[in-house]
Order: sequence, then C-alpha cells, then structure tokens
Amino acid sequence: MREPHVVAINGSTPRAEKTAWVAPTAAVIGAATLGGETSVWYGAVLRADCDSITLGEGSNIQDGVAVHVDPGFPVVVGRDVSVGHNAVLHGCTVEDGALVGMGATVLNGAVVGTQSLIAAGALVLEGTRIPPRSLVAGVPAKVRRELTDDEVAHNAANAAVYRQLAQQHRSADVTSFDTA
Repeated sequence: MREPHVVAINGSTPRAEKTAWVAPTAAVIGAATLGGETSVWYGAVLRADCDSITLGEGSNIQDGVAVHVDPGFPVVVGRDVSVGHNAVLHGCTVEDGALVGMGATVLNGAVVGTQSLIAAGALVLEGTRIPPRSLVAGVPAKVRRELTDDEVAHNAANAAVYRQLAQQHRSADVTSFDTA
C-alpha cells in the first residue's frame, strides 16, 4: 500500500506512534502528533501549519474530515474519540470518549466535553463549552439533553470498531479493478 502524504512545514514534522494508521490518501501536515491506535481515514486532512494537532490514543478521524488550526488555537482530540465523515474540527478541543457526527463543524476555542455526542450537521460556534455527556444538535448547536449510559457506550463501541477496521485496512493490498 502506498504511503500517506506526510509533510514537514515551518520546521515541524508529523509524529505518529507505531500503532497509528493513516490511509494512503490522507494528508498529515506540520505539528501533528498521532497517539497509539489512532486512525486517519481516506481523504482526511490534518493541517497543523500554524499551531499543533494532537490525537489521543484510540481516536479516529474518518473519511473526508478536515482538521485545521489557527495561531493560538490548537486542535486537541482526547482518547477514544470518533470524528465522523466530512466533519470539520478547527482550533478546538474534543475530550475523551466524545463522538462528532458526520458533517458537523466545531470552531475555534470550542470545547466538547467528555463522552458528548455532537449530532450530524451540527455547528458548534467559537468559544462554546459543551458539558460532559451532552447531546448537542442544531445550527447553531445547542445542548438538547444528557446522554444515557447506552448512548455513552455506543460512543465507546464506535471507537472500538474503528480500531478494528484500521487493522484490516493496514493489511489490505492495493489492487486494480477486476474487469469483466
């Protein structure tokens, strides 16, 4: 399998634990650090060109996600976090065990609390602080209620599934289409 796009910029080279997996079409740029058993999926971009990006152990950045920073606004993703397809994380913090739904956007200075769920398509505005175990939805995003124990368990299960999927994709062969 071909290597992902890894780019050093402004004197910073991305770093990853040996157990991290980055898809061959993903890009990791600058001051990015990937913890153990993290995964960065196809078409995702982590661009740490003017501040840092840190992914905690067991977290996954799914297909098409954009992660970017501004000066003074790093991105910090905790442990066992799932960031759904085509979401945007920009200069924010997502704490342990949270799930950011598909197409959601989390902006500069926002903090997503531990084990929270940001619904698909939600827009978390700059500087918003989401309490732990919150269900957050809407544009702009608002806390709707506290998550149940089952919903928190679902967040954890999602992260576990992506750890297993990353192992399968790590060992996959690049091939060409079968032709009829």
